[in-house]
Amino acid sequence: MHIAVLDRERCHPKRCHHECQYFCPPVRSGTPTIEFPVNDEQPVINEPLCIGCGICVHRCPFGAIKIVSLPDELNSDITHQYGLNSFRLYSLPVLEKGKVTAILGQNGMGKSTTLKILSGLLIPNFGKYNEPATREGVVQHFATSVMGDYFRDLYDQKKKAVLKDQNVDLIPKVVSGTIGEVLRRSDPQGKLDSIVSRLSLSGSMDKDVKSCSGGELQKFAIAMTLLKDADIYLFDEMSSYLDVAERIKIAGIIQELSKTRTVMIVEHDLALMDWLADSVHIVYGQSGTYGIISEPRTSNKAVNSFLEGYLREENVRIRNYSIDFQEKSARRTSSGAEVASWNQLSVELEGFTLRVHDGVIRSGEVIGVLGRNALGKSTFAKILAGQLTPTTGSVSRTLKISYKPQYISSDFQGTVSELLIQGLGERWDSPMVKNEILKPLEIDSLMDGHVQDLSGGELQRVSIALTLAREADLYILDEPSAHLDSAYRMSAARIIRRVMENNKKSAFVIDHDVYLIDLISDALIVFSGEPGKSGVSMGPLPMKDGMNLFLKEAGVTFRRDAVTKRPRINKLDSRLDKSQRETGNYYYSG
Repeated sequence: MHIAVLDRERCHPKRCHHECQYFCPPVRSGTPTIEFPVNDEQPVINEPLCIGCGICVHRCPFGAIKIVSLPDELNSDITHQYGLNSFRLYSLPVLEKGKVTAILGQNGMGKSTTLKILSGLLIPNFGKYNEPATREGVVQHFATSVMGDYFRDLYDQKKKAVLKDQNVDLIPKVVSGTIGEVLRRSDPQGKLDSIVSRLSLSGSMDKDVKSCSGGELQKFAIAMTLLKDADIYLFDEMSSYLDVAERIKIAGIIQELSKTRTVMIVEHDLALMDWLADSVHIVYGQSGTYGIISEPRTSNKAVNSFLEGYLREENVRIRNYSIDFQEKSARRTSSGAEVASWNQLSVELEGFTLRVHDGVIRSGEVIGVLGRNALGKSTFAKILAGQLTPTTGSVSRTLKISYKPQYISSDFQGTVSELLIQGLGERWDSPMVKNEILKPLEIDSLMDGHVQDLSGGELQRVSIALTLAREADLYILDEPSAHLDSAYRMSAARIIRRVMENNKKSAFVIDHDVYLIDLISDALIVFSGEPGKSGVSMGPLPMKDGMNLFLKEAGVTFRRDAVTKRPRINKLDSRLDKSQRETGNYYYSG
């Protein structure tokens, strides 16, 4: 069975003179597989005629066509299809009361679509996109499974579902007022004070929603969800913009909620999801084309399978490489010459004070930067990048710097290719840039897209690529994992690491994803203090010392997985958690 997906926003038939049609092999009485209905309108792929040769895919200069071969038995298991030649979702996860169920996988494979179906916002059509989808049809389709009862109760309003959307950065566009005003209007049960306290939102209650940070918007969205009295809670990406301590705190709230409610999460922080979820469904397929939801696994087996890139039970390879972690806590690379140093740095801003201990970075070295939100990490990055002048102290550097800020602007008027050509000049044609950066980040598929139309994840990938592709001595990347799914986070980590090692360059990487920091760092700088009021840095420190310092403040201990050596969060007050706290080994067991 061949499925065809046509991205109508990318398709420009008048500009390419219908090359997809001219080169499509005629089959079945000479009828072309790709047809143009009337007046050069966008083409339609006649899927029953498609032989899956892939010629049109390679001929299309805009990357608008995808054709994928699937086993015939999947055709009868379509859960939802958006339209002719459009994305298809196969199967649904199974939810259980009293457990946290999770979906793990790449963006563009139907995770958010799945949550919309489970919340009742979208009625699945089971591939019959040209017919009205009905709730009765859904209940009948799942009549012999536990999901039949789930949808019957949901549609009959015997149970209520609530969904926390992933796009918290869009909240200011649709919500007006302060956080406190909006939350009070949504608190019929009098739970507000407790939720605000547990989410540490008290200091943000008087802030206008339109002036809130990403972390405040995330906690605001979670608070709005928890205030609603429901039977089913669905959380789509709850950790974005939050630091490790905040993520663990919110995970604890959700875990407690799952004891009496049905809970499902979509999460890209693998350590957090592993710690929180009882069962995990992996979604695999091809981004923007189709997604298949696997049978449930334990969180440990699911994460290990995802990192290996191979689902043994389904005998499916979802990635052509595995993601490997190192157990050693020592510096990974030998340090070269000094690239930059700083001493006696301090910054006095409005109501905030930052103190930075003396430090140095050497060529070929990657320094990870960890710490809670609002402690001055981004401020320090701006000082190193030369965008902010410190109140006292100095930075010694005679080098080129490439800087990716925390919040990325999409104001550029033009396509991705135009942005890269303008930003890179002659390096645009460099084989190193194309093979080591653009290709692994899959920027080729975005080239003809307008920058202003990119999703958050696509914009982040382009920003990372542009930063790493510039000629520089020091690369500063502030939260490169934001908006990226788990696969792209791990891919970005491998690319950053490889570019620094191969080119003997140096990097500062600020992030809250412990997996990413663990994969790329030689040493750590740790920020502590009182969020929003004062911050102080320690380091660069060896990995073991830095992680122990950071996690002690966060109140979390990690262990190493016996198979993959990946970091895993210990259950609070477990035997191993208590033992590691007593010995001071919050991250490494030795």
